[in-house]
Parts: sequence; C-alpha cells; structure tokens
Amino acid sequence: MNDEVSHAALDSRPPAATAGIMASPAGDAPAMTGTGGATNVRAAFGAGDIEIDPVLIERFGGRAPRYTSYPSADRFHAGFGPADYRDAIAERADRNGTALGLYFHIPFCRRICYYCACNKIGSRHQERSAEYLAALDTEMRLVGGILGSRQAISHLHFGGGTPTFMLDDELASLFGYIDQHFDRAADGEYSIEVDPRTVDRQRLRRLRDIGFNRVSLGIQDFDEEVQRAVNRIQPYEETLALMQAVRELGFRSMNVDLIYGLPKQRIDGFERTLDRVIAAAPDRVALYHYAHLPQLFKPQRRIHEEDLPDAETRAELFARAVARFRAAGYVYLGLDHFARYDDELAVAQREGRLHRNFQGYAAHDAGDLLAFGVSAIASVGDVYAQNDKGLPAYYARLAEGELPTVRGLRLDADDRIRRDAIQALMCDFHLDVRALERRHGVAEGYLDDALERLAPMDRAGAIRIGPDGIQVLPRGRLLVRAVAAQFDRYLQQAPAAGTYSKLA
Repeated sequence: MNDEVSHAALDSRPPAATAGIMASPAGDAPAMTGTGGATNVRAAFGAGDIEIDPVLIERFGGRAPRYTSYPSADRFHAGFGPADYRDAIAERADRNGTALGLYFHIPFCRRICYYCACNKIGSRHQERSAEYLAALDTEMRLVGGILGSRQAISHLHFGGGTPTFMLDDELASLFGYIDQHFDRAADGEYSIEVDPRTVDRQRLRRLRDIGFNRVSLGIQDFDEEVQRAVNRIQPYEETLALMQAVRELGFRSMNVDLIYGLPKQRIDGFERTLDRVIAAAPDRVALYHYAHLPQLFKPQRRIHEEDLPDAETRAELFARAVARFRAAGYVYLGLDHFARYDDELAVAQREGRLHRNFQGYAAHDAGDLLAFGVSAIASVGDVYAQNDKGLPAYYARLAEGELPTVRGLRLDADDRIRRDAIQALMCDFHLDVRALERRHGVAEGYLDDALERLAPMDRAGAIRIGPDGIQVLPRGRLLVRAVAAQFDRYLQQAPAAGTYSKLA
C-alpha cells in the first residue's frame, strides 16, 4: 500500500511507559535499568541509537504524518486532475534516463483481517482479478502513450490488499504488459507483498520465475489466540517453510511485518513470536503498533476493546522487541523499521544514502514513481497524483480513455526545501539547516521558524541544535516525526487532520 492515511491503524506509536528493559550490545542478554522512576530502553543501533523516555513522550507526543511524502497525502486536493498528471508525465518524458520506479496496487483480499486499515476489497470471486488486470493494462497504455518512448525502470513494487490474490498467469501477464512499455534493469528491485496463506513453495518459485526478487511477508503474530481474534489464521509451520523457501529460491531479500498491541496479545506469546521470527532471520522487520480506530475502519468493529492489551503491556511488548532485535544484530532505521546490519538499508543509513518514499525506507533515491491501480499514488517530478479510491469510478474513467487521477498536488519552492528537510530528519536523524538553505538558494534563516519551535525539545534533551544543524538524540528518535512536523508548513497553518497516527 502507498497511501499515507492508510497507516493510521498501524501507527508505530512510542509506548508511554516501559518495562525496564535495556537492549545491550549484540549477543548479550538484556539488562534491567531505571532512572528516578522514569525507566528508559536504550538500544545501541550504530547510526540509530534509541531510548524510550516516557517523560519526553508524554510531553511532546501527539499526532503527525508518517512523512512517506511531503506534503502528506491528506493535503492533496481535487483541483488537481488528469490534465495535471498528464503534464507531469509529459515532463518525465524529457528526463528519460533518470531513476524511475513503478507501483501497482492490487486491492483484493479473500478474507479481511480485522485490524487492517489499507484500501482493500474483500472478495472470493477470482474472476474479479481478470477484470482488474485488463484495467491495469489500459492504464499503462495511457501512461505509455504520454511518455512516448520506452523508459528504464530500476524498481517496482506490488502492494495491496493482497497482490497474490491474482493468479500466477495473471501476474505473469502483468509483467508482460510492463515489458511492453518499460525496460526492466537487470539488477533492479522487484518486490511483492505476500500473504503466506495464499502462497506455497510452488507458487513462490513461480513468482521468482516471473521476475520478483524481493518479498514482504505478513506475519503480525504467530500466537493462535491472537490470530483468531483478528481473523487471520496463519500456522507457524507453513510460514516458516515459506521463509525457508525464499532463501532457497534465491530471492534477494525478505521483509516480515509484525504488529504489537493486537487483541489477546500477551508478553509470553509475543516472546515466542519474536523467537520464531529471529530464528528465521529475515533481512528486514517492520514492527507496527496497532491503533484501535473502529470509527474510521469498519473491520475493526469486530475487535472487542476489552481484549486489547493495556498501555503497560503494549510498552513491554515494544521494549522486548527492541531489545531482542538489537541482540540479534538488527539496526534500528527509524519509526518502526529494523534491518540486519549488513542489509542494504542499514548500509545506506550508515553512509547517508537512506531515502523514504511511499513504500517506506529505500536504499537509493527512488526518483520518479508511476503508480497504477485503484487509490495508487504517483510521484513524478514536483507532482503527486492519486487515482480514484473507488473501483467502479476507477474502471469508468479508464473506459472513457481518461487517466483515473482524482486529486494531487504540485510542489512549490517552499514545499521542496521543507520536503528535503523532513527527508533528512526521517532518514539520518540529522539536518544541516544552513547547508540546505544554501542548496535551495534561499536566505540564511529561512527555516528559523522551525528552529524556534524546536527549542523546547532541545532544552529537554530530545534533540541538539548547534552550528551544524539539528541532531535527533537517542532519547528523541521515537519522536522524530514530531521534530519533522515543525518544518511542515501545512501543520502550522491548519490543525492535524485527525487521521494521523499518534506519536505517543
């Protein structure tokens, strides 16, 4: 999925308190610590040290975007339409040779998980994927016609919903359609989100043969009681076999998703899940926090609030996960993401090359992103463009020969400098403010309004403001979105939209 707002229920919320676990150097057992009643959790993650300080979180926590884009997706407007996106694609035609990626949103799921906040469509009618495939072909033909000539792509991602709802032959056909309009780089990154309940070893081999070389597996929790509570029965043995097959079949990397704060989740059960995940050694782990928002997401109404863990338990779940992943050799990248020390993302962070886009963190500048499918968001030059979120309307626009763009935004000069500031903070935990101002050709002090708003966080020890700019300190890194938000002109001009995920 690449919709900023869809992450509201998986909000990477820093715990308001901790259980006193401190992550020690890799290989050592966790040590217990407490300071004056405010217990900290610290993990020495190289470039990304992290402490959980409940006092700071209580003081500076709130709501803020996840900043997979700036401006965030809730700032897109209906005044931006197909003609605007068409112009951006035409401008892209003149930049042939610069980085380009593709995103495909496959919305269908055979069964809806109760916690889910993605743009999805529950369906057991397999024939719906054939109709959707034809629509994607039509959309690509429209975009390809505007581009005018074949362009090389370095990466593509299939998200959802459940991309593996599509049959193998349909996915192969989709790759064929892609190859009609684009040239896939031999060393490109081609990833797909996989529901282990819909894929076995044979299907995984077929996905590899089709052209995918990276996979992301949804796990959430292996505890059977938790799985029943969220309508996602996923046996550990089957998932482990699939993870082993990923290695044996030569995929370049494997990511797994976990969620803490789910109904019926307990410390001992989640510890067993952590044991199993760490033993399987995925390259990357996303550790999301579940936020219960049944007023926004209808499936969550099936979750009983009395089954949700309390704040203390949620904090303990998070603290133990942080300690365990650090002890197993994972680096904290930021927000809710971890990667093995030798993974491309961890290396990129150490070398100052980490980027952030609609799919999360990336080891390279993704450049332009063309997006296809219902609700998909494209990023082309200075433009963001989002397709219609409703499937009938999406089909209808394509049937009329029109791009299904319904809203978007063209960045101005101020947006561009603030986007770069936020990107640096989210990826590097550091921003050289004066260097950024010089690079964008604005007067020194252009961003001083943000520095003034950040002064309380500096005094509190969450960040350090100095001659070289802003450094987000270990105690403040779980609040990095709060730091970034001070550069967000839109948040300063209007209150948060309410669908942003919580910082604390």
